[in-house]
Amino acid sequence: MKKKKVFFNKKVSYNFIIEKTITAGLVLQGWEVKSIRAGYVQITAGYIIINRNEIYLIGTYIQPLANTTNFSLCQTDRIRKLLLTKKEIEIIMLYNTKKGYTIIPLKIFWNKSWCKIQIGIAKGKSTHDKRLDKKNRAWKIEQSAIYKRISLNNKYN
Repeated sequence: MKKKKVFFNKKVSYNFIIEKTITAGLVLQGWEVKSIRAGYVQITAGYIIINRNEIYLIGTYIQPLANTTNFSLCQTDRIRKLLLTKKEIEIIMLYNTKKGYTIIPLKIFWNKSWCKIQIGIAKGKSTHDKRLDKKNRAWKIEQSAIYKRISLNNKYN
């Protein structure tokens, strides 16, 4: 069985608090599908905009494959339309008007033969929150090491 490829936006968990996630379809060209399947996609700088009740993905970079494309026809950072229901678009528009919320891409994945994107409605973290997260992460690592030592000591006693 083939392993499914999932491409994450790793900076999101550090910079934002995700409040809601929505899965959407992507309108892609043929060369983009092949490039995403090969793993040549980057979504860390991507963001979502709303224009005339339609949702678009901007800032994602899909590198064209050298052996399958004509580079003059490929726009690597073009604006891509997202496929959502009316209800989902209304939810996104509602959060977009609220102060402090932003809509960002979280991951690109394959659902059967369809390329999907998971977008998140997020609120930015303050520097204090980021420091607290680092502190908690360090404590969890230390805690697991302590539990490991305790379980090894109990095993041999």
